[in-house]
Formats: sequence, C-alpha cells, structure tokens
Amino acid sequence: MCGIAGFLNGSKGPLASEWPAILARMGMSIAHRGPDDSGIWTDTNDGVGLVHRRLSILDLSPAGHQPMVSASGRFVIVFNGEIYNHLALRKTLESGDTDSRHSPGTGCKQLRWHGHSDTETLLAGFEAWGIEATLKKTVGMFALALWDRADRSLTLARDRMGEKPLFYGWQGHYFLFGSELKAVKAHPSFKGEINRDALTLLLRHNYIPAPYSIYKGIHKLPAGTWLRIDTGNGNAQNQPLGEPKEYWSLAKVAAEGLADSFTGNEAGAIEVLEEQLRGSIGLQMVADVPLGAFLSGGVDSSTVVALMQTQSSRPVRTFTIGFHEEEHNEAEYAKKVARHLGTDHTELYVTPQQAREVIPYLPALYDEPFSDSSQIPTFLVSRLARQYVTVSLSGDGGDELFGGYGRYFLARSIWDTVGRIPRVGRHALARVIQYFPHKMMNNLGQTLGALLPRRWRDRPLGDRAHKLAEILAAPNQEEIYRGLLSHWKRPTDVVINSCEPSTMFINQVEKPEMTNFECRMMFLDAMNYLPDDILVKVDRAAMGVSLETRIPMLDHRVVEFAWRLPLTMKIHRGQGKWILRQVLYKYVPKELIERPKKGFGIPIDNWLRGPMRDWAETLLDESRLRRENYFNPEPIREKWNEHISGQRNWQYYLWDILMFQAWLEAQKH
Repeated sequence: MCGIAGFLNGSKGPLASEWPAILARMGMSIAHRGPDDSGIWTDTNDGVGLVHRRLSILDLSPAGHQPMVSASGRFVIVFNGEIYNHLALRKTLESGDTDSRHSPGTGCKQLRWHGHSDTETLLAGFEAWGIEATLKKTVGMFALALWDRADRSLTLARDRMGEKPLFYGWQGHYFLFGSELKAVKAHPSFKGEINRDALTLLLRHNYIPAPYSIYKGIHKLPAGTWLRIDTGNGNAQNQPLGEPKEYWSLAKVAAEGLADSFTGNEAGAIEVLEEQLRGSIGLQMVADVPLGAFLSGGVDSSTVVALMQTQSSRPVRTFTIGFHEEEHNEAEYAKKVARHLGTDHTELYVTPQQAREVIPYLPALYDEPFSDSSQIPTFLVSRLARQYVTVSLSGDGGDELFGGYGRYFLARSIWDTVGRIPRVGRHALARVIQYFPHKMMNNLGQTLGALLPRRWRDRPLGDRAHKLAEILAAPNQEEIYRGLLSHWKRPTDVVINSCEPSTMFINQVEKPEMTNFECRMMFLDAMNYLPDDILVKVDRAAMGVSLETRIPMLDHRVVEFAWRLPLTMKIHRGQGKWILRQVLYKYVPKELIERPKKGFGIPIDNWLRGPMRDWAETLLDESRLRRENYFNPEPIREKWNEHISGQRNWQYYLWDILMFQAWLEAQKH
C-alpha cells in the first residue's frame, strides 16, 4: 500500500528546477501512506512530475521501487494498491497472449522480470493489452497514475468498488492529483476555495460523495473508472476534463445479476459463496509482511477470520477494540469467536478519555470534513493492529451485498404498513405525532418502560415517534429511504449561499430499474455509502498509521455473484445476511453470533452534554458562526440547546457541523 501524487504543467508556474522540491513536499505530506521508500520522476519537456511513497508489502527489494518505468520505456507509473491476481496475469503474459497493437516490435515471450511486484506486472499488461483491457483483467484494489511517453497522455484509474482514493483537478496552470487532499494542497498552485455546495452534501450524508470534494475544482475519481488527460497537442493548460470512463459498472452488474439470477438451490448457493470467499481471502492473504484481521465478533468479520484460519498454518492475528460502556462494547463476543477459531487475539479496552483524545487528529487524518463518528474506534483498532502487523483484512461490504442493515427491514415493514393508509391520512397522523413535544413523549417512554417493544427501548420514545412521523409524511418508498439516511433534511437552509448538487441519492433516474425496494436500497448503499463513507473511514484511519487494509468481500467476483442471488437468500424471515450466516455456521456455532447488532459507535450524545461540551460550545458559538459565514446559526443553535438540555438527541446533526468547524479551524494552522 502506498501514496501517489503528481502534476501536469499547463504552461506557467514554478520553474522546472523547483519541481523536485515540490514533488518531495507533495510526497512528504502523505508519508504515512508509504513510510518505507520514496521516489520522484520528472520530464520537464513534457511538463509532468510523479511522486510515490511506498509501504512495502510485496517484493520488499529495490525492484519494487516507484515511479517505475515499463520495459520498453513507454510507460511510467505510480501505483497505490494490490493486484491480487498479478501472478496469474504474469503467466498469461508469458504465454504470449498479447495484442500487438499495444506492443509493437516486442514479444512478451521474451519478458524478463526484474522482481515480483504487481506494479511491474501491470506495466507489462499495459504494454501488451492496453490500459482499459488490463484494468478489466485485474482483481484488486488500487489507484494509479500512468504517463504515456509515446502519446503524451496521463491516465488516472481507480479500483472497481472504490477501496483506494484518488483526487484530481486543475489549479491554476497545473493539473494536480494525489491519494489524499494533503498531497494536492502541498503544491504551490493549490487555491483551496471551499465548495459550499459540497458542504450541503456533508450535512445530508456525514460525508462528501464522489465526484465532489470540499474544494472547488478538485474531484474524486469515481470507483471503477479511468480518466485520460491528453497533452499531445502540446498544451494541456485548463483542458476541459471529460467524464471518467467506466471499465466496470456496478449498475450493469446489478441489472445483469437481477436479470440472470442464480437458479440453484440454497445448498448450492452456499457452497458457491463459500468457495468464492475462500478464494478471495486466500489471494488477499499473500504478503511479504505480517498479516492479521479485524474481528468484531459479528457475521462479516467472523466469516473472514474463519476462512482465513482454515488457510493458515498458524493462528491468525486478530484485533478488537473494547469499550467499558456496555451498550457500545462487542469485545466479549469477539473474544469468544477468537477462542473458538483459535486465533492469536489481541484486545484493547479504551476509556472515553482515550477515545476523545483522537478527536483533535481527525481533521488532518481525514483531510476534508467527515463526520461518521465510528471513525474514532476505526482509528483506534487500526492503531492497535499496526503494533503487530502491516496488513489487516476487514469484513466490510457484507451489509451492502447481503442485506445486513436494519433500514432494509425497517423501511419495508413501515411501508407495508403505512402504504395502505391514504396519503391524506398519513399526513394527518404525522401532524398529530408532531404536536406532542419530545420531552413529554420521552417521559412517557420512561414511564411505560418494559411495556414498549425491545427495539424501542434503546432510544427515547420521542425520537422514535418523531422519526415515525417523518416516515408517515413520505410520499413513496424512496423518500422513506432518503429520510432514514439523511441527517439535515434541508441542508441548503443551513449552508449560506449554497445549492445541493445532484447525486444518485437524490436523482433516482440514474439507477437501474429495480422493482424490489430492498434491492434498490442495497444498490444505492453500495454506490454511495460504501465507497464514500465506509471505505473512506477505513482507508484514512488505517493508512494514517501505515496499515494496509484488505476487504475480501469486495472482490468483484463476489460482488457479481451476490447480485445474482435471490433476495430470499439474503433477507430471510426478517433476518439479513442469511446466506453469509450459513457459511459462517460451518465454522462458528450459531449461539456465538446471534445477538442484537450494536454497531461500531461511541456515545457522542452523552459526550456532547458532558466532557466535550466546552469544546463544542466554542465551535458552535453564534458570533463565530456569523463571522465565518458558512452556516446559518439559528437552526444549529436551536439543535444545540435542545441537545444539551436533554430534550432531543441531535448528536449526528451536531457532529456534522462540529467536524466541519474543527476541520476549518485546522486549516488556519
């Protein structure tokens, strides 16, 4: 795992003699992504500069050094990631399976490998098959930049599911790119004008989805795409950037999977999924450095660890963070699973003070405002794992692929009930519920106590009831889904001089036709929430401590098979991830797994009323908000006052604002 950055010089700017120093600064800003080695390559005639920071995972020798030049000298690459099937690709290349249009005058049978890095394999593939064809042949996670010296073009590419990040855009006379915004910001041409429209997306989602970033003119390359910047005419300055091209499309995968669903029986489907996961995990266990896995004790991580242990000759290293607050602690469950599987397990119980000490580092760690509060325990477990290993496998992706989130059941059950009520009646019922103050309903909930359904006891009755009122007012299923996932429902009322950009989350016409509501939700989550929240959270937290994470469930072949599975094999009798559970139960007793899901969160609501109150009050001060002029203070102060008084729990809304405010404060230093 590594970090990459670079630029194209449009015409003017720093002298070429300054480029090495500029590239060194860009690389140093992301040294945490690659602490083991660094390299710079420039071509002043063509106006291109590349920098690479290396975290050595495969081929620890100098033969893996980057930037790397292809055998013919045509291509120069900086590459961040892993190509898990690169040895198989080498065999194909050695067999002479080439396209002569891309390798004139060379014979791949004459290949002479200098090392065993996947980067060298990629370069040989580009020469033999071309760029897009090679990308389609890969199994892996990556972000890369490839300079073609023959036609003077720069190509950026990103893996299918968006595990590895890549930012890019014109800033003045320079086209800049980098694994993180830090690298882009380190270039002297960077302007850093905040994108207020993107800020509305933060308030809605708690993240800024691709292709947007917090800065004007800087974009995120969408998952599964590649972008070519052609400078063959001799002047790349501010050349309009075309739309990135897809080499793999989740929308097409979903549509084709639903049209050609798996027709075998349940036993056959379980066997296929188990073998696919075993194969994916086996490939991702290949490393020349110590390797382990995160283990929460839930279905996803337990499945990954169980299949790792069957393929390991020694106990797998596993890692868990525990909390002393019972409602947030899953460490005891993880310990039981680890004991059953025989892993070499390490756990660390974190005090609230230790968790809060991470907060000042979040703006630098995540580089742009990001407000999924589970970012804190994710960083803590990554830091724990890095003390023992360099690579850690993760169980992320199971919820989106196999129907694990509670909203899939909640939205369906609610719509099945309220959808029968005429719209006028639903609106009237919603107004009746909203008439009663939260505090009154919360007190009623405490009085009723054990009489309420179990799932209603973990949150105040007032919050539950008013959430129900929002859903009752929704005109259709899509609005229920958006309501469940949206934080600030009207973010343009909060962000001054803003307009919320169009996204797939809002613009439903961009998704393939799906008659099933659960499938539509799972698709949208896999397109948005997974790459722009979950994978961002894991990548920045882990790479911030120089830890590589790998996610076997996001092998595109597993994804493609998951979309062929009938929904009844995912959500079965009100329980999600049914087929994944059947795989896991072959290795772990059911009673160790079946329990209410707690998630991976922290008690932000109580912290904001207690030990973090002064910190939050400073950032949410009304005069400060007016002076900075990004937010309308009134709705923020209203929610803050209701929260600290205990009338409402606005933790997620407030955390969105606080993470931007903390990020903005960090930009001043």
